[in-house]
Amino acid sequence: MATDYASLRKNTGFSISKSTLKNGTASGSILQNLPTPARPVINASDVVVPEGYTVEPVMVGLSFPTDVSFAPDGTIFVSEGGSSWPTRPYMPARILVRKPSGETEAITMNVQAGPRSVTWHNGDLYFTLKGGYHMQVVRYSLETGEMKILIDALPSGGWHEPGGPVFGPDGLMYFGNGSVTQQGVALPAGFTVDLAKHPNAHDVPGQDVTLTGNNVRSRDPRMPYPYMVESGAFKPFGTPAKKGEVVKGELFCNSAVWRSRPDGTDVELLAWGIRNPFGMAINDDGELYVTDNDFEEKGERAIANDPDRIWHIKKAREPFGSVKTPDWYGFPDICGDGLPVNHPSHLPSRGKAAELLIENPPKWAGPAAFLEKPHSCMCKMDFCRSDAFGYKGELFVAEWGTLAPLNSPRPEDLDHGFRVIRVDVNKGTAEPFLHNKTMGPASSVGGGGIERPVSCKFGPDGSLYVLDFGVAKVTPGNMLAFAHTGVLWKVTRK
Repeated sequence: MATDYASLRKNTGFSISKSTLKNGTASGSILQNLPTPARPVINASDVVVPEGYTVEPVMVGLSFPTDVSFAPDGTIFVSEGGSSWPTRPYMPARILVRKPSGETEAITMNVQAGPRSVTWHNGDLYFTLKGGYHMQVVRYSLETGEMKILIDALPSGGWHEPGGPVFGPDGLMYFGNGSVTQQGVALPAGFTVDLAKHPNAHDVPGQDVTLTGNNVRSRDPRMPYPYMVESGAFKPFGTPAKKGEVVKGELFCNSAVWRSRPDGTDVELLAWGIRNPFGMAINDDGELYVTDNDFEEKGERAIANDPDRIWHIKKAREPFGSVKTPDWYGFPDICGDGLPVNHPSHLPSRGKAAELLIENPPKWAGPAAFLEKPHSCMCKMDFCRSDAFGYKGELFVAEWGTLAPLNSPRPEDLDHGFRVIRVDVNKGTAEPFLHNKTMGPASSVGGGGIERPVSCKFGPDGSLYVLDFGVAKVTPGNMLAFAHTGVLWKVTRK
């Protein structure tokens, strides 16, 4: 039986406060010193952009920033996600507001996990919150300070992130929600991150699925002594699946993309089977694209050489309210290249090889609009709409960068990502746009350049703003992020 998430939901404890900040901006500076040993220097001259473009830091000292948005008057909004994972020290969840005058305010909130995105639309801020058994879509009034939860029914409490919301030319709101599980089954790798807080969390399909009964055997971190347990797909940790068992699809599933009216009503499921639809962008023709990060080569259901990808969500072209059956993009059984997780090309060199979880799955909605190197970690993105900037119609994508050697033992994966690329979604090709002189984060390769781009958006001034998450150190056994090391960069055509 599916978990009754409504009975598990607790009071979110929303509270809003504003405070004026005096520090944290560096408009127009080229070299900026920071009082943190993890990232002591910001130096724009260490960042490579095409000839004819300049780059400069606009805001520095950010803590775990996740997204950037703009009001038409040039006001900048930066979301800081706070600390919902033990891989980060505690920092408050908030949205920074930098006005054209340079004055900066903070909209703080008492939530379990902070905003994962921010979008200005018709005078209000819209953002998504990860935390608890539900992901939430929220609207915040800049005029009154009122925060309203628009949608509070999307299963969460696990590994991946919400995406959006973004607004299309049709005026509709588009948003996504990643999978609860890391690899399609709730496993010990996610215990310290999420499952200890949300032991009943599990994936929910968007269509009826029949299970193969291929369960995954693992240790049970809840026990004080070695104890093995079996877990199945679309089940809480420690609950096995039965061969031939049917799990009902639901409108409010996860690993999915929806649209609705701006007030959150008339929700329509467009697609599911997308492991992590964190980045979302709509072009002038109303075509919707989302990023998706690959499986990991580790643990009890390890999968190798799975490319990152950008999906074209074709159902977004259909009239609002007409989508009866969502498209399926492959999670948890199909890799980004369209091959099954147990294909010889995806067999791991470490960990236990994956088995298929769904019997007679829906038709695959691929191929992807673009395939990227594994573990590049494509995040937020935006279409260029300006002839003045150049590359009009191309999709600019922030690549956070690999977590190898934590999630991949392959040396070739160590420098994937750490850049911004521009993608021709019609041709399925890409070119680098912004990166360090040596590929990799500045803290590893030296200099004061970029660390981990998490978002890139075009501002009303026509410039491209690149949000840099900051320093995240990775070892074969863990990852730790550092506060006060994030930067907002501005790229302008001369």
